[in-house]
Amino acid sequence: MPDIRVKICGLRTEADVAAVAASGAAYMGLVFFAKSPRNLTIHEARALALAAPVGLAKVALVVDAEDAALDAITEAMPLDMLQLHGHETPERVAKIRDRYRLPVMKAVGVADEGDLAALFDYSFVADQILVDAKPPKNADLPGGNGLSFDWRLVAQRRWLRPWMLAGGLTPENVAEAIRLTNARQVDVSSGVEAAPGLKDAGRIAAFVKAARMDGPPILR
Repeated sequence: MPDIRVKICGLRTEADVAAVAASGAAYMGLVFFAKSPRNLTIHEARALALAAPVGLAKVALVVDAEDAALDAITEAMPLDMLQLHGHETPERVAKIRDRYRLPVMKAVGVADEGDLAALFDYSFVADQILVDAKPPKNADLPGGNGLSFDWRLVAQRRWLRPWMLAGGLTPENVAEAIRLTNARQVDVSSGVEAAPGLKDAGRIAAFVKAARMDGPPILR
């Protein structure tokens, strides 16, 4: 069985946390971005972080957050990683990593080959790179839009840090995405939802099963 690590992002309830833990996913994502249907208050996120079992990594997703917001988030709950999903520069990424002493994952949007250079630049300052689909111009959300990109752009590529594939992944296509890119980590949000912000436990289980190539996805 391939050693594929899965991140389920945008959890909103303790039932979501339980479903992610039961699926065998490695990471759970908590979103702090007001425009997102998956946005959490610090109080809500703290409850979910405390409900997570040992071994399930807790990732806080922020978008161009200032230090005051990051201070409040990191002081309120146990976290294992910060995910930076905005326009943070490499210098800002390095400062956040140094200030909070937490691993940092930087999301980079990809639409064409010209976007690949940024992946290399951020690999010098981040602990992990999230390779995501670049959002459309004027999009409200920097991620979680259910959009994919041409996976052949990152096929068999290597960077200085571990990387994670995101963007339009579903239980139905994740095995093919992994086959084409040789990604060892994958991230999903809208692809395992019944509606925006409403996670589906059956699709979570099916996604993890398909990512690990245990067989075709079985949805319930």
